[in-house]
Amino acid sequence: MPDDLPPLRDVIAAHGLAAKKSLGQNFLFDLNLTRRIARAAGANEGGTFYEVGPGPGGLTRALLAEGAERVIAVERDQRCLPALAEIAAAYPGRLEVISADAMTLDEAAILPPGTRIAANLPYNVGTALLIKWLTAPQWPPFWQSATLMFQKEVAQRITASPGSEHYGRLSVLAGWRATAKILFDVNKGAFVPPPSVTSSIVRLEPRAQPLAPCDLDKLEKVTAAAFGQRRKMLRQSLKPLGGEALIAQAGIDPTRRPEDLAIEEFAALARALGRG
Repeated sequence: MPDDLPPLRDVIAAHGLAAKKSLGQNFLFDLNLTRRIARAAGANEGGTFYEVGPGPGGLTRALLAEGAERVIAVERDQRCLPALAEIAAAYPGRLEVISADAMTLDEAAILPPGTRIAANLPYNVGTALLIKWLTAPQWPPFWQSATLMFQKEVAQRITASPGSEHYGRLSVLAGWRATAKILFDVNKGAFVPPPSVTSSIVRLEPRAQPLAPCDLDKLEKVTAAAFGQRRKMLRQSLKPLGGEALIAQAGIDPTRRPEDLAIEEFAALARALGRG
């Protein structure tokens, strides 16, 4: 690294930063890996980056070292703030640390448009944060890309296509408002403590407009009902929303199952629900 900061293991030992399971923490020590993630996020292109849950700052350091002009990091664990302050001192004027819970933060109010998100998300809130960013009322959103680490199973759900066993509500929402792909997997041995599952890096880019026109609230209602009984035909799972009459309005065969519907067809069901 081009800075004079000590190795992460020494930082963690000096500040007593044992990872907390209650906060979904798993720290990354592998500097080659954190720099690979930083490059995948586009840190070498400069600009502003938003990081959630930096912990002792492994990815933070990589983003700055790879060329991010500014990193705004949100950390709710007070124990990590002194370690992050040391990174801020090593990179004057380039790191801002906010002590807060990202789930309740109004990011659009504090982050400049075109910010890139890069984060090893805490496992216990990763999906909830992604949904928050995908359901922002202002669209296009504040972020121009999001390079995020999830448990591999979650990554597969985010990027799944119709017909896949992983295809579900999260796949529809992510595909409706963004493009998403898995870049590479991360072995559990890269973390301290090692999680019980493999992780994956996912990159999302928001669409200028949703894939098909419909109301977000109606889309969420349709997908919740459909995938709540994913093995049943649509005429059965969508019965509470209008059943065969609703499906007919959307021009869809009522004997089909939700995992086989394209995102555009879910949007058609949402529009039909809006007319009901």
